[in-house]
Amino acid sequence: MSIALIDYGAGNLHSVHNALKAAGADGIAVTADPETVLHADRVVLPGVGAFGACAAGLRAIPGMAEALDARVREQGAPFLGVCVGMQLMARTGEEMGEHPGLGWMDGVVRQMIPAEGVRVPHMGWNDVVPLVPHKLIEPGEAYFLHSFAYEGEGVIAGSEHGGPLTAAIGRDNYVGVQFHPEKSQRYGIALIERFLQWRP
Repeated sequence: MSIALIDYGAGNLHSVHNALKAAGADGIAVTADPETVLHADRVVLPGVGAFGACAAGLRAIPGMAEALDARVREQGAPFLGVCVGMQLMARTGEEMGEHPGLGWMDGVVRQMIPAEGVRVPHMGWNDVVPLVPHKLIEPGEAYFLHSFAYEGEGVIAGSEHGGPLTAAIGRDNYVGVQFHPEKSQRYGIALIERFLQWRP
């Protein structure tokens, strides 16, 4: 099985690579080559930092956004977006100005407004609560670190931090998680194991 792990300057690339290996993956290609993406069996998009910077980094690679769209949305390769990689699935992100995402999900990534006594960024372990049945998402605890959150269609799991927030989104053959499976110990590795076996 070939897995394209997209290298566009995202900070958690190597930790996601290590988590994929820990989950039993082989054939991992850390790549900025659209042709590699077009021939991959599965695609993983990591990401940490600001939405605008990550979107710009992805689009700075000629043909990468188009290759992702072709391989995932048109041809049905299983896809996993992690943290900002999930957020990039949205139509728009509002961090550091308004920036277009990949537009795979009709949603917006907005700044979290802290409730009284609740800190932002949302950092640390929190519950992942499935909202609809999905083969990848099980109830448990995962590690979060973010100040912006997705709002829109396709929410498949939630959490709570001074109010409800999105923990995972998905449709068809693509799923994104706001938390960091690579930092979520056994829960995160088990999710990646399910992703490697997933036949959407």
